[in-house]
Amino acid sequence: MTIPISGFDHLAITVKDLDAATAFYKRVLGAEKVRDYEANGKVIVRQLQMGGAMFNVHQAGHGASSLVATNPTPGSVDVCFRWNAPIKDAVDLLKREGVEIIIGPVDRESSSGKIGKSVYFRDPDGSLLEFLSVYET
Repeated sequence: MTIPISGFDHLAITVKDLDAATAFYKRVLGAEKVRDYEANGKVIVRQLQMGGAMFNVHQAGHGASSLVATNPTPGSVDVCFRWNAPIKDAVDLLKREGVEIIIGPVDRESSSGKIGKSVYFRDPDGSLLEFLSVYET
């Protein structure tokens, strides 16, 4: 049986400080705010678009338990973004923005089976982020 899943629509992450996380994702990943979701007059979720990826960024402890995983924890995400340019461009961006590269560039296999180059870094909460490039010139 073929399951008709075409990919992820969005990923939800939990952060300690919604504004600090938003600033990081705007600065380093070019995120644009799509919308805010409020409860009791406070923003509890901010939806960010980064190219073809979308994050719903949840403020830790916002109290809307039906909207989060059972144990949401800031800094617990490990996510890879496909980088559609040479990996050197990603390295240059991270260096320019003062973001420490944890590992890389290193060879990694992509979801399409192609071998590419990855660099790893962390967001303000300690979540592990990766740029993976299978870019061919």
